[in-house]
Amino acid sequence: MQNEQNSFVELVKRRYSVRSYSDKPVEDEKIIKCLQAVHLAPSACNAQPWKFIIVNDQNLKNQIADATSKNILPMNHFTKQAPIHVVVIMERPNISSAIGSVLKNKPYNLIDIGIATAHFCLQATELGLGTCIVGWFNEKKVRSLLNIPASSRPVLIITLGYPKNDEIPEKRRKPFEKIYNYNQY
Repeated sequence: MQNEQNSFVELVKRRYSVRSYSDKPVEDEKIIKCLQAVHLAPSACNAQPWKFIIVNDQNLKNQIADATSKNILPMNHFTKQAPIHVVVIMERPNISSAIGSVLKNKPYNLIDIGIATAHFCLQATELGLGTCIVGWFNEKKVRSLLNIPASSRPVLIITLGYPKNDEIPEKRRKPFEKIYNYNQY
C-alpha cells in the first residue's frame, strides 16, 4: 500500500501545465485510456454531468485554438502547438444533483467537472502526455464550431500532447502549513 501511495504522489508531482508540445501525434489508445479515467470519476448523485469532445481535426483544432487566444489576453497562444484539444462540456445534471445544488447553493456540476478533468489530466501524465487546462476562451465561438446544443455549455479546454521537453518545472505553491487546519479555521 505504501508504494501505491508514493507512486500516486510521484504522479501528481509530475503533472504540470504544459505549454510547449512536440509534433508527435497522440495515439488513440492513450486518448481512450484518459477517457476511461473520466468514466470512473465520482460525481454528486452519480450525475456525471459531462461530455468530453476530442478535437483532432487540424483545421477545427486551429479554430478552437483561435478561440482561446484571439481578442483575448495573449496568454493562450501556445494552444496552436497542441496536437489535440479536449473540450469539456457541462451537461445538465440529474434531478437529485440539480436540487442539491440549489438547496445547498453549491455548483455540484462544476465541482464534478473539475474532478473528472483532474482524472483525465492525471491519466495523461501517467501515459507520458502533457496537458494544460484552459478556462479562458470564446465560449460562443467554441459552441458554434462544435455544434454544442443550448442545453450544454463548454466550460474548459484541455490541450493534450507530448511535452516538447522532459524537464518538469518546479511547482510554486503556498507553504504547506497554510493550506489546512485541524478542527477549526
